[in-house]
Amino acid sequence: MFGIVNSQAHNVLVQGIIQKNLLIAAKQYLKGDMIDIGCGKKPYAEVLSPFLNRHVGLDHEETFHDLGNIDLFGTAYEIPTDSNVFDSALCSAVLEHLEEPEQALQECNRVLKVGAYAVYFIPFIWHIHEEPRDFYRYSKYGIKYLFEKTNFEIIELKALSGFWVTFGQLFVYYLYRFNRGPLRWFKIINLLGLLIQGFVYLINKIDRTEKWTWMYMVVAKKKDES
Repeated sequence: MFGIVNSQAHNVLVQGIIQKNLLIAAKQYLKGDMIDIGCGKKPYAEVLSPFLNRHVGLDHEETFHDLGNIDLFGTAYEIPTDSNVFDSALCSAVLEHLEEPEQALQECNRVLKVGAYAVYFIPFIWHIHEEPRDFYRYSKYGIKYLFEKTNFEIIELKALSGFWVTFGQLFVYYLYRFNRGPLRWFKIINLLGLLIQGFVYLINKIDRTEKWTWMYMVVAKKKDES
């Protein structure tokens, strides 16, 4: 579980779960030219490279991330490219930051070829982050409604954790509020956080009650409108 790329001590658990499920999905659904909507640092570029011809990162010019990772400057509402050009799409933990999620899904649908797949990671139980641009949390029923309304067929809708991972990870984030002074110098919070994440990772194998998930993974297919 540990040693996941692009993770930090406080979130190695959830990043590891995301990466594991993304790789499983990528083997079946991500291919060709892929649009990465809200790519940020493009953290999964290396692990996805065996499956893709091109990994096209989309983000806006005012992003806090390194602009060097961005291939297309635009927004989830206006992707500067023709329609029906991408073979697949990825959008990880972005939909909650968009005021108009339906419009963003319509735009993703527009740029995908008919029959192409999109993989989304969408939070359900999570703390407020990247303020003030944090607008929504999504149940599986809300996800199903939005995707089907925007011409997608849901192929897979998977809860990524049960109670223990969700609240164990949130507790670690809470502890990191106190990661300063001697606690930071001696990495006490880091060590405690890793121990908690390891413990809840194991317990999660026993109880994966979906209604407590922190995140859903969605695999959706663009339908033919004709």
